[in-house]
Amino acid sequence: MANKREGNSQGLGRAALAAKRARDISAAKTTKRKERKAENQRIGQSSTSDIHHKSDGTTERTSIAYNRATHTRGEVNS
Repeated sequence: MANKREGNSQGLGRAALAAKRARDISAAKTTKRKERKAENQRIGQSSTSDIHHKSDGTTERTSIAYNRATHTRGEVNS
């Protein structure tokens, strides 16, 4: 495992880090993600809460901790 450094907190090797960055960029540029980013800007972002996009297409303002722990509620397909 590579050393953990700034920009590489998971300690990934060079090839793995490059692949992860490419995946992250391609995920951020999907049509669905771009639509969500634009919607968040229209609604108005806040540093104290997140906008949670539910599977039925609706949104709700939630605490940051709740929104970022979706894997514990089975909302994320691994």
